[in-house]
Amino acid sequence: QVQLVESGGGLVQAGGSLRLSCVASGRTFRTYAMGWFRQAPGKEREFVATSWSGVGKYYADSVKDRFTISRDNTKNTVYLQMNGLKAEDTGVYYCAAAPTPRMITGSNGYPYWGQGTQVTVSS
Repeated sequence: QVQLVESGGGLVQAGGSLRLSCVASGRTFRTYAMGWFRQAPGKEREFVATSWSGVGKYYADSVKDRFTISRDNTKNTVYLQMNGLKAEDTGVYYCAAAPTPRMITGSNGYPYWGQGTQVTVSS
């Protein structure tokens, strides 16, 4: 069982930045695919970014060139640096983990989820 704890959300003005963190329990973090998803009010949860095999990264088109996913395997932590935030980035951001070193963009591919952290961008 893997437990995930997110932090770093908050209220920020449009154009601002936030960095989300997600700490995972377990000894095999480096072999896991890690993903970030978000859910806006009244909308379905959507893929944001994923990191796998230490170097693999993939982003949703809506956040490409603004968001950066990174991970520190020594700290069992994955980060999401969010720059140039827009009002449409508002939502609850979730960290997810899958015990496989490959790209996963569908939420069904992740068996482990954090509790979420709220990001609100004011325009």
